[in-house]
Amino acid sequence: MKIGVIMGGLSSEREISLLTGQEMMGNLDKVKHEVYPIEINGKRDLIDKTAGLDLALLALHGKYGEDGTVQATLESLGIPYTGSGVLASSVCMDKEMSKKLMRCEGLHTGESVQVSHMDELEAVDVDRLGYPVVVKPNSGGSSIGIQIVEHPGALSAAVQAALEWDDSVMIEQFLAGEEITCSILNGELLPVISIRANAGTFFDYTSKYEDGGADERVIQLPQEVHERVEAAALSCYRVLRCSVYARIDMIVKDGIPYILEVNTLPGLTKNSLLPKSAAAANISFPELLELIMIYSLEQRDRKE
Repeated sequence: MKIGVIMGGLSSEREISLLTGQEMMGNLDKVKHEVYPIEINGKRDLIDKTAGLDLALLALHGKYGEDGTVQATLESLGIPYTGSGVLASSVCMDKEMSKKLMRCEGLHTGESVQVSHMDELEAVDVDRLGYPVVVKPNSGGSSIGIQIVEHPGALSAAVQAALEWDDSVMIEQFLAGEEITCSILNGELLPVISIRANAGTFFDYTSKYEDGGADERVIQLPQEVHERVEAAALSCYRVLRCSVYARIDMIVKDGIPYILEVNTLPGLTKNSLLPKSAAAANISFPELLELIMIYSLEQRDRKE
């Protein structure tokens, strides 16, 4: 197949996207496929650079990549692509919308309020969430723009900073517990990974992408807790209409899994969590990429 690795993009996660793309390029089978790097620097690039591809292997993250816009463009061009479709991509990128759907499904997730400009901050009841709270861009990723706010006096500055990254900001209940991530491949849960940042108070950008930034290990949860985690992850995957693969981040508190967010194009760098989870299931990185491409083409065939 003629495969284009689509990387770069216009979001705050561009550098991570380039790392993901380079990792993919280094692990694709060049005997089986013609592989082309396609770096996106502007919105027309997708149209101008993808003609003739048999498959677009998406290494994009963030806005104009993970939010359904690229997926919709590729569909209009008739080019198959990897990962979830337009609807799931768009909904999962919007943290507020995805939380609403989770709650409708009876899934546990932290309470939150939303603001789109500073004037709204006085009108929302942040105190009911209790301090500390987590302030994050509503549509961001890679922990960019996220702050943990310990007291009301620091809230305004944190919201103002987050608004530099996005049009709206989520102020979310801080959940103290064990942070885990659940990678799903073709509707099956891969081994669960526990995450503990080695510096700072949470799994921030540095912890995610620098060598030794976090202690990430496959864990065996107690059977009852594992069953709850698996049920929550798969239910979330289905209700948000994800397909092919995704990564669902959670906090386990008092044996109950609380969903933080869903990543429809999780990072696939050397330090990324999904490849580590796949390796624990005896799936090598090259095999993982092949499976993602196969399942993506099968998903497209089912839709047609």
